[in-house]
Amino acid sequence: MRKPSFAFLLAVILALAPAAAQSGKDWITGLPRQDIPVASWPGGKKVAVAFVLYVETWGHGHGPNFRPDMTGRTPDLVDEGFRQYAINFGLPRAGRLFKEMGVPLSLALNAEFPRAQPETWKALRTLVPTAPIIAHGLNNSTDLLPLSEGPAAQRAYIRKTLDMIEASTGVRSIGWSSPSVYPDGETFQASAAEGIRYTLDGMDSDVLSQLDTKPAPLVLVPYPPSVVDMGQYLSRFKEADDLERLWTDYVGELAREAAADPKRPATVVAIGIHPFVVGAPAGTAALRRVLQSLKGNDLVWLTDVEALLRAAGQSL
Repeated sequence: MRKPSFAFLLAVILALAPAAAQSGKDWITGLPRQDIPVASWPGGKKVAVAFVLYVETWGHGHGPNFRPDMTGRTPDLVDEGFRQYAINFGLPRAGRLFKEMGVPLSLALNAEFPRAQPETWKALRTLVPTAPIIAHGLNNSTDLLPLSEGPAAQRAYIRKTLDMIEASTGVRSIGWSSPSVYPDGETFQASAAEGIRYTLDGMDSDVLSQLDTKPAPLVLVPYPPSVVDMGQYLSRFKEADDLERLWTDYVGELAREAAADPKRPATVVAIGIHPFVVGAPAGTAALRRVLQSLKGNDLVWLTDVEALLRAAGQSL
C-alpha cells in the first residue's frame, strides 16, 4: 500500500483542526489582521452573544418601507406609520424586554436621534442605563459617511458623530457601526484615528480579531449579516418566528461545536435588532423566547459588546 503523501496528511490535519478566522492581511483594508485568542468566556462559557439595538433617525419620507407599492403616494401613511410606530412604541418595548429579562443590551445610536426624539431617547435610556453606546453615524438616510471625499472627510464625519453623541448623552463612544452598513476600506483607519477602539463593520468571522490600524489597533467584533433582523425581514420576507428559529439555531450550533470540541476557540456573535421588527408585539414575543432559550444554554454568555471585549483582555 502506498504511503499517504505529505500534502494529503496536511490537508487532513487542517480539516480536523479547530475552525478560526485566518490571521494575515485583511481582504477589505489590506491591513495586517490577527485573531484575538480567547479560550473561554466568564464561567467557562464558549459562545458570547451580544444583542445590539439600532436607534436610528431617518427623517420624513425616508427609511424602510413596509409596503413598497405605497411609496408613490403623498402622503405615504402606511410606511410613515410603520416607521413612527417603531420609534414611539418599538424602542421602549424592546428596552423593557431586556430589562425584564435581565439581559445586557448594546445600543447603536445615530447622533441626531437624542435631539430629534428626546422623549423616546430618555425613556429608552432609563430602561437600559448602562448599555454601551456604539456610534452609528449622524442619521441613516440623508447624512451617511462621505465615502467619495477621502479619509480626511471621513475622519471629520466620525468626529462630528462622536461629539454630538457625547453632547447629548455624556458618553464618548469608543465603538462604531457605519450608518446604513456602508463603509469602505478607509473607514476602519479613519475611525481608529478618531479614538474608536472596536467596530461592528467586520462581518466575516466567528471570533474576535484586530486590525493593525494607527494609532491603536481596531478590534473587529463579529457581526454576521445573516443574523441581522432587518435584512431578513425586509429583503428575505422572514417573520418573527423565522428569526426565532434562525437565532436559536445559529447560537445553538456554535454551542454544539464547542461541546463537541472543547479546545475550539471561544466564539462571538453580535446580533443586530431593530424596533421595526423586534419592537412590534409579535417580534418582542419571539425575541423573548429566544432569550429564554439562550439563558438556558450552559455554554452561552449573554453580554454586551464592551463587557465581552474586557473579558477578552482588551483595555477600553
